[in-house]
Amino acid sequence: MDSDNGDLSQLGQRRRLLLQALGTSTLVGGLSLNGRALAQTLTPDKGKALDVAIIGGGLAGLTAARDLQRAGCESFVVLEARNRVGGRTYNHDLGDGVISEAGGQWIGPSQTAIFDLARELGIGTFPSYYQGKNVYLVGDAKYEQDISDGLSLPVAEKINELARGVPSKEPWTAVDAARLDKLSVGQWLAQQGIDNEAKLSFDLSIGLTTGTPPANLSLLYYLSIVNSADCSIEKLERFKDGAQETRIVGGSQALSIRMAEDLGDKVKLSCPVRKIVDWDRDIVEIHTDQGVIRSRQVIVTLHPGLCNQIVFDPPLPEGRAQLQRLWPSHAPMRKTVHVYERPFWRDKGLNGQVSQADGPLILSYDNSPQDGSLGVLAAFVRTAQLPLDASQAQSTLATIYAKALGDEALSPKQFHDHDWGKVDSWTLTCVGSIPPGFLTRWGRYLKPAVGRLIWSGTETADIWASGMEGAVRSGRRSALEALHALTGERSTAG
Repeated sequence: MDSDNGDLSQLGQRRRLLLQALGTSTLVGGLSLNGRALAQTLTPDKGKALDVAIIGGGLAGLTAARDLQRAGCESFVVLEARNRVGGRTYNHDLGDGVISEAGGQWIGPSQTAIFDLARELGIGTFPSYYQGKNVYLVGDAKYEQDISDGLSLPVAEKINELARGVPSKEPWTAVDAARLDKLSVGQWLAQQGIDNEAKLSFDLSIGLTTGTPPANLSLLYYLSIVNSADCSIEKLERFKDGAQETRIVGGSQALSIRMAEDLGDKVKLSCPVRKIVDWDRDIVEIHTDQGVIRSRQVIVTLHPGLCNQIVFDPPLPEGRAQLQRLWPSHAPMRKTVHVYERPFWRDKGLNGQVSQADGPLILSYDNSPQDGSLGVLAAFVRTAQLPLDASQAQSTLATIYAKALGDEALSPKQFHDHDWGKVDSWTLTCVGSIPPGFLTRWGRYLKPAVGRLIWSGTETADIWASGMEGAVRSGRRSALEALHALTGERSTAG
């Protein structure tokens, strides 16, 4: 038993108050909102261990912290390695209150948790701009096509039907999981006999969604993502009525910034966790660059591969340790921004979406502010084919835009380049890129708690894993799991 367990009568009293609060108050999103009653149970004892330490100040960690606080728990801390909050969301400040998102940015139908969070925080949303024609560049040729109502992908119905049998919560439990996980999406598409044009469409859409080409992506994993999107590949991949339909006022990072402001000094920046000791005992020691934190429960919201950079003492169980060690981390993504006086392409009936089959540009899109006061072209690019030097990268892409959209593209006011593989040590990858054979072998170790460690983060979400929606959902689930664990602990102590 731990020395803190000497105050058994006090813990018993706190446990009874917690049970009373949980039993008598209204539940919203799985958490009690009777803050006064819960606050009586979970107020911190000075000099004692915290109730919860949260590792990671992105959407998952801050949502978990916010839900703990709403439930009345004040005995927690958020430990963020970077000097900012937001994780894989980050805003480029373009001046005069205008931003362009360098990381995750879109939300769409069925992503209810993040819409609810934005509304609760008083942050608005607005439609993405996608009206007009797309431009396709193939060698020296240029093609324009209006696909604002969505591009009909071949074999889409086959994919949708297969996705109905792959639960996004635990895809490795699907009836046909072993067979589906042996195949890459590329292998499966080849078996369908699709033509080169269709293959290019899938290469583009899947590459943007998962950060890896179809040849490297598990069919089982991809079907689980489609399952999240109401078993509709169309809803997953397109703008209109799809996952890219809506943007967040002030940029996606605004959600984390607002939550952190509300949490105040409970958020510790520039505080990377180096070692976690005694995760299998009553009190866990978390060793950070700012000292040692002691806590009863620990919510870890990091990417599974990033968890492997932390030393665990004792070592984690073999299954969880292997999952972290082998989790793929090779899809960092690189996004650029060109800023113009106005969105001139709209005057030409173009929507700013440009795709290049054989060059550095994967896809550009209109990321202008809602009022169109500036013209903003953001883009996903092929890092290996675009110069690392900023001025060269700007010029290379501007020349491509000029060919697709007009010579006005040659004179941007600003240029921004964010390579997630180089900006810091805390971003291994931005999106999910699970290879064949991984989920059926290691997936079962992803979510179950290990000792006092509760695993969170978007990769652990039951739906919309690897997206912002998944991050929010995982944060709410982990907060509830921590509260339940504390209740059980105090029930035993009392």
